[in-house]
Amino acid sequence: MSNGTALYTDRYELTMIAAALRDGTARRDSVFEVFARRLPTGRRYGVVAGTGRLVEALASFRFEPDDLSHLREVGVVDDQTASWLAEYHFTGDIDGYAEGDLFFPGSPILTVRGPFAECVLLETLALSILNHDCAIAAAAARMVTAARGRPIIEMGSRRTHEQAAVAAARAAYLAGFASTSNLAAGRRYGIPTAGTAAHAFTLLHDTETAAFSSQLATLGTQTTLLVDTYDIAQGIRNAVAVAGTSLRAIRIDSGDLSVLAQQSREQLDQLGAVDTKIVVSGDLDEYSIAALAAEPVDVYGAGTAVVIGSGAPTAGLVYKLVEVAGQPVVKRSEQKATVGGRKTAVRRHKPTGTATEEVVVSQGEPEQRPHDRRLQRPFVRDGRPVGDLPTLEQSREFLRQGLIAIPWEGLKLSAGDPAIPVRHS
Repeated sequence: MSNGTALYTDRYELTMIAAALRDGTARRDSVFEVFARRLPTGRRYGVVAGTGRLVEALASFRFEPDDLSHLREVGVVDDQTASWLAEYHFTGDIDGYAEGDLFFPGSPILTVRGPFAECVLLETLALSILNHDCAIAAAAARMVTAARGRPIIEMGSRRTHEQAAVAAARAAYLAGFASTSNLAAGRRYGIPTAGTAAHAFTLLHDTETAAFSSQLATLGTQTTLLVDTYDIAQGIRNAVAVAGTSLRAIRIDSGDLSVLAQQSREQLDQLGAVDTKIVVSGDLDEYSIAALAAEPVDVYGAGTAVVIGSGAPTAGLVYKLVEVAGQPVVKRSEQKATVGGRKTAVRRHKPTGTATEEVVVSQGEPEQRPHDRRLQRPFVRDGRPVGDLPTLEQSREFLRQGLIAIPWEGLKLSAGDPAIPVRHS
């Protein structure tokens, strides 16, 4: 069985290639663009994430002999198409918005240029990566904004597919999360990992005190004790009694977190554990995090809402042909019309650094004004990655600066217009 990514695609891409090879159009120079016609309901910006994973996936996008044997056996490809696929490797160019950049309706966040057959074959790969990672990053960025500087741990691995969990952890970290519970993401992407114990560990022991003592004997006082297995107030008393006032943190995973955080802080202070932090978790999203802004919470743990994009599990991106042989092509469907021609884009800013609009130009270059920032950068040339891609740390900082630059209204969690308008010219 092949371990490559070539079969992570839809059948119609191969049938299009078969027909294009037969009629001679397979090598026509083509430009495809990835963009969103609209943002998910209630969102004011999107976050670009997954481009690094896409460029990495291109390296293994090959059709192995057993792949081709399967495709022949089930009648998906003919001999001519199979021979072409056996030699396939992308030879074109890819440009796009940097990971961590913001996007809005109509933003050309990825441009793929090359022979038609080579480019159309990447549609599903590009969209499956970008739609997932952009959705996770946008939801996570909203949570980070709501947290107002307090760290958030990503802990959603048990709520999604095992491979999606690793990608989600990467996207959430890019968006500003402090750490992840997922060890594969920690190893693959260098993300800090976090985690101590579940309720099962407490239930395993005869008493809560025995469980806490065991955890402390192994991890020391710089650990987090889960205090809500039975009675939270008694759990806190037990935690401080066993660990002393130098205990790093307690965690609360259920109940009215607003009230419980206040009560827990008061109790910890009365017991002398004034430096012991409070971690809360339990189906948190950006709205519940925002609701806890005034409470004595030090760290959040977010899981399900992160890995499902907090209700928007896809970014709604599409991959559309916009140019053939140097000429714009346009889909004219009333509901799904596209703007033809390869796009370039700049984001305009006030002298103070506040973004005012995004200008997208078809078949040309935008007028360059002071404080404009060109949005596309090269990722692939002639099928090869261009230099070193930004690190996750650089992408985190890029997003942080981008969110500072948009008008403050654009950071609201309430529904409204995109944070800045996109103007086509």
